[in-house]
Amino acid sequence: MIEKPVSTETSDHSLPKEIGGYRIESLLHKGGMSLLYLGLHPDTHDPIAIKVLSSKFVSHPEMIEQFMREAEIIELTNHPNIIQIFGHGKWEGGVYLAMEFIQGLSLRQMILQEATSLKRALEIVLQIAHALVHLHAHGIIHRDLKPENILLTAQGGIKVIDFGISQIYTDAALLPQMELLGTPIYMSPEQRENPLQVSFSTDIYSLGIVAYELILGRLSYGKVRLSDVPKGFQPILAKALQPNPKNRYLDIVDFIQAVTGYLSSGEWIKDRRGSDYLGELSENLKAAQSILIPKTLPSWRRAEMTLSSNCSSAISSVYYDFFQHNEGVYNILMGESLQTGVEGLLQIAILKGLVMGLASVIHDPTEFVRALNQRIWESKEEQTFSFALLTLFPNEDRFSYISCGYSPLWVYPSGADAPRRITADNPSLGLSPLAEVLNVDGNWDVGDDLILHTFQAETAKHIEEIEADEALFLEALQENLLLAPKQQAEAIFRKISSQEKGTMHLRPMTVITIERVE
Repeated sequence: MIEKPVSTETSDHSLPKEIGGYRIESLLHKGGMSLLYLGLHPDTHDPIAIKVLSSKFVSHPEMIEQFMREAEIIELTNHPNIIQIFGHGKWEGGVYLAMEFIQGLSLRQMILQEATSLKRALEIVLQIAHALVHLHAHGIIHRDLKPENILLTAQGGIKVIDFGISQIYTDAALLPQMELLGTPIYMSPEQRENPLQVSFSTDIYSLGIVAYELILGRLSYGKVRLSDVPKGFQPILAKALQPNPKNRYLDIVDFIQAVTGYLSSGEWIKDRRGSDYLGELSENLKAAQSILIPKTLPSWRRAEMTLSSNCSSAISSVYYDFFQHNEGVYNILMGESLQTGVEGLLQIAILKGLVMGLASVIHDPTEFVRALNQRIWESKEEQTFSFALLTLFPNEDRFSYISCGYSPLWVYPSGADAPRRITADNPSLGLSPLAEVLNVDGNWDVGDDLILHTFQAETAKHIEEIEADEALFLEALQENLLLAPKQQAEAIFRKISSQEKGTMHLRPMTVITIERVE
């Protein structure tokens, strides 16, 4: 039994400064029984998800015990598709769990927002199933498997989370006697009838509902029709959703074999429908987008660079690149199309082609931007781009910055008390011929940091939104000025993303920090 916490004075409505030694940055989610915070590890400054029991339950020993059982269960696991736990214990406001922070969408968000092909849906189902293999091998029944409790990582993998009502197969008597444990839509008939009398096949039933929703690309709301899914998959789903658990797949391995057999037989290919082709198009466009942006950062002498971005999480009209004219002169550019989706991606591909063609012959920054704008203007395709070019001259201890309707450059000199805002205001590319290009030069000495970001493209937002974005960015920058470049870029990105949850998926964003080194 966990002892009662020392104090219960902390309100759920106030943001604590620290929990269990982790600095708290923001509130990520508030549920019925718990709150989820974004924290930072005190030594590495890596992001950590901090889950705390709601203050209204900290005076109930049985609720504390149930909450801490989640930590005990996760500690039994070690699998790439299951959330990791780093620590747990008491703090002044109750009890907490410190867990792996996943920057990504929930499966529910993906179902609602993205078209997914049949093949990709089944690949995700198999990842979830492999997580269940690991759980069941350790005697763990999840009991609340649903799209909200499955996260998609930036690398395309999945993480099963929320083990708050999970149980070891033999310990049902230790769980609190509640009328209903779980989410009814995803619960098996036997779990709805008696929440404490469940087995491993209970999770298989829930996975069947999740698979149904993934394949259809919509939530079921408790209504499942086998005729809606591809013909070859119907027998697999029918067996997973049998009302009598004895007639279901008794082992998750059998379910995996059935799904793998369906995929390897090629039957899924003839089962594809119109929506599957839309999903495949979306996935192919993401693959094409990955060609347009660098997979790795360049290794430049006297410059240490860090990038944090979610451009791979959705079809994006944001483009960034790096190139070197000659020894000791480096260029970092960012561009963004006014258009979004497929049209925006195509325009970014055109922009990259123009950049690569001109960069090989024009080395002067202002002449390069003027020529680039002229090519876009002459195309008569009504293409408009926000654009920024940062040129580094470390051998001369200086930089040059040009912004065409894009975010300002932020400079944080070594030993300074505050960062400086550098603007070089030019109209967005493609709006008109540029007779003159304004650029700003500045000193860039050892230890100085430069910060570029894509949060303020004037083609994407109204002036009021741009000003609000700048205030938010400055707040994030000032909070993290003393961090090393890698942690600084990631911390700024997390701060912005936590404030713009609704737009981060629709408009991917990027932050780049560059530190001058010897």
